[in-house]
Amino acid sequence: MAERFWEVSKVCYCEHANREVALETQVVYPIDFLPNQPPRVNARRCSHGMICNQFAQAACIWAGTNPDYDPFRQ
Repeated sequence: MAERFWEVSKVCYCEHANREVALETQVVYPIDFLPNQPPRVNARRCSHGMICNQFAQAACIWAGTNPDYDPFRQ
């Protein structure tokens, strides 16, 4: 069976959260008898996205409230 892991891709300071946040990537690794298959990226999330989503003002693309702002691109 394939294995899924959340791995930290990048860490940066978020002004909206006023703290360091991490961009996490869910990577799916193939099963043992398919070793030539590369790992697949299944999903991405921010470590602080759930909390930012509860604020009254829009945060960023990772919180799902502002698709025009991505703090990890800077």
